[in-house]
Amino acid sequence: MKCKILPLSILTLVFSTWVNADPLVIAHRGASGYLPEHTLEAKTLAYAMKPDYIEQDVVMTKDDQLVMLHDHYLDRVTDVAERFPSRARDDGRYYAIDFTLAEIKSLRVTEGFNVDEKGDKVAGYPNRFPMWKSSFTVPTLAEEIELIQGLNQTLGYDIGLYPEIKAPWFHRHEGKDISKAVLKVLKEYGYDSKEDKIYLQSFDPIELKRINDELLPAMKMDLKLVQLIAYTDWNETMTYRGEVAEPYSYDWMFQSDGMAKVAVYADGIGPWKSMLVDDESTKDNIIIKPLMKQAKDASLVVHPFTFRAEPDRIAAYATSFEDMLDVFYNKVKVDGIFTDYPDKAVSFLNK
Repeated sequence: MKCKILPLSILTLVFSTWVNADPLVIAHRGASGYLPEHTLEAKTLAYAMKPDYIEQDVVMTKDDQLVMLHDHYLDRVTDVAERFPSRARDDGRYYAIDFTLAEIKSLRVTEGFNVDEKGDKVAGYPNRFPMWKSSFTVPTLAEEIELIQGLNQTLGYDIGLYPEIKAPWFHRHEGKDISKAVLKVLKEYGYDSKEDKIYLQSFDPIELKRINDELLPAMKMDLKLVQLIAYTDWNETMTYRGEVAEPYSYDWMFQSDGMAKVAVYADGIGPWKSMLVDDESTKDNIIIKPLMKQAKDASLVVHPFTFRAEPDRIAAYATSFEDMLDVFYNKVKVDGIFTDYPDKAVSFLNK
């Protein structure tokens, strides 16, 4: 929380640690390039690759439990439609908030998929782990924290958490305060200060301000906060007018004073990588967008998403995944990246 007053020597040490630290590798949904996202198996494999942080996407169940899912619905990565065919909402989605933890634990998890016009499930990334093979389930936030803390103890590493509170606007509209619940669990497991190995992120600036201004002071916590940035038409954050949800406008973040405004309540940003490097860039002409300088001028750390090694996910201005890493780590000079392939990023930095 920004209102805490620390001695100048401590502030200088903390600030210099963030600014001058080696660039980070953040395992995006675990080692999700190799195993189904957000499963404990994907997190264990990610841990073995020795990133700096492992990401947790957190949503809430009907009985107020916190589980690891990238979406606040279940139908993209589980067999919920077959197991509970009558439980979809009017939009056809199966929302985690409509299911108990026991029901969610009974589901099989697989690689993310889409349903084509024939009704067939098609893997989003066909060359990743084969769909419906082996046995994976949805973990809880507590289970994952205990896994990472346990491995930190047995292996002697210091790998941190990078939780994201998913769709807090949706949860609050449904009567659930997911932010308070997440903070309670984090505090129970010893994460309560900026010196702890954790960043807490959200796309919802209204909620992130509430966390900074209200929840952290009330709970005697002070975590590093990261504002994830979307374009308005992604519908990543919504605001309600009665029962009608309208997209929150992110336009102000791209104005010249946007990052200074973010810095009032957050310690960093998580932009889409195209918000930092123009897609019209070429190998000989990397066009860095103003957002990067504006963020650094506001003393914000910058952790863009998402770096994937599939050939169709390599930017046109890069010749390979490693070349794309070189652009962002060494030319744009970001403070860290989210990647589905943490081993490749760790190897790149170790070179």
